[in-house]
Amino acid sequence: MPRDDDRAFEDALRRHERRVLRTAWRVMGSLEDAQDVAQEVFLKLHRHFNQVEPATMEAWLYRTTLNACFDGLRRRRPAEPLDSEPAVAPEIDLERDERRRLVAAALRTLPERERAAVVLREIEGLSTAEAAAALGTSEGTVRSQISLAKAKLRRWLENRR
Repeated sequence: MPRDDDRAFEDALRRHERRVLRTAWRVMGSLEDAQDVAQEVFLKLHRHFNQVEPATMEAWLYRTTLNACFDGLRRRRPAEPLDSEPAVAPEIDLERDERRRLVAAALRTLPERERAAVVLREIEGLSTAEAAAALGTSEGTVRSQISLAKAKLRRWLENRR
């Protein structure tokens, strides 16, 4: 990779590393697994940097992150404990922390595709079109996955009361 590409890669890494790690953590449910996924994603980006268009880099990173997460989820044993979210402020807000744990536990009950759709659309704030591109599916499928996931999450939360 030429020197300018090295600099551009480092800029892309700085710009996107938190988002990739945060997305991986939310899908994987484990900081250690999320760090492994993020490392894998950025190694792939480094190898293919000249082939990824700047305009599509964010979608490429989401899709690569999700694919790495899905592979990792298939390889690991189920129901590993959740770590705390990476890079959060040092002050601890117990109510917010409890809400995060509850949301993370609820997300773990969802099938991986529904979990990914919810994470991308509802938590990361991507549009339906962006989530569909990252998941490699249609917007209708994303809307359906989110609708199903929300119903499952509501039932799960009702059972916790």
